[in-house]
Amino acid sequence: MKMVKEDLKYVRMREQMVKKQIEARGINDPKVLEAFINVPRHLFVSEALMDQAYSDYPLPIGEQQTISQPYIVAEMTQALQLTENDRVLEIGTGSGYQAAIIAEIAYRVYTIERIHKLLVQARKIFDKLGYHNIVMRLSDGTTGWKEESPFDAIIVTAGAPEIPYNLITQLSMGGRMVIPVGDQYSQELIKIYKDEKGIRQTQMGSCRFVRLIGEQGWKN
Repeated sequence: MKMVKEDLKYVRMREQMVKKQIEARGINDPKVLEAFINVPRHLFVSEALMDQAYSDYPLPIGEQQTISQPYIVAEMTQALQLTENDRVLEIGTGSGYQAAIIAEIAYRVYTIERIHKLLVQARKIFDKLGYHNIVMRLSDGTTGWKEESPFDAIIVTAGAPEIPYNLITQLSMGGRMVIPVGDQYSQELIKIYKDEKGIRQTQMGSCRFVRLIGEQGWKN
């Protein structure tokens, strides 16, 4: 990320967010903590909501979508076990905040958004902040991005009714995926690890995300 002049008020708010909401709850990967310090979360919400950007709850971003609670973003990011050489697929760009966090750590982020307005807004923020390692696509994310696969990690930021087989096929050996699975009211956050022995699942706890659109794609 290139340097962007910002109000010191937001720098202090960001530092407090990391200390009290993220680090205090057990997020201890230094790369993840540094990413949260570096990314100006307030730029990913509307001007009217900037002073709430570092609060411990999700916020609306328009189009019936939200920017997730900071801790959930951190938990999912840490679970991906990212390295600087990883190529990561994100399903559901939304505000772009999660992609920016990952872009601070990984080599390249491929992010898919189905709502054109959100994709355009996110691209403007990425360009302003200098995230040239984020590649975007307007598409139904349930089908993934086969042409660029396999990916070292995949993150799904909307609730899916079941674990998507087609995304598992786009994971590399040793690849990790984090996805909320359940109905539109509540989901379980699940981590998937793929290796030569097969697929392993770990339940990470309950969560609630907006519903993934294009659910028929999971059965492809």
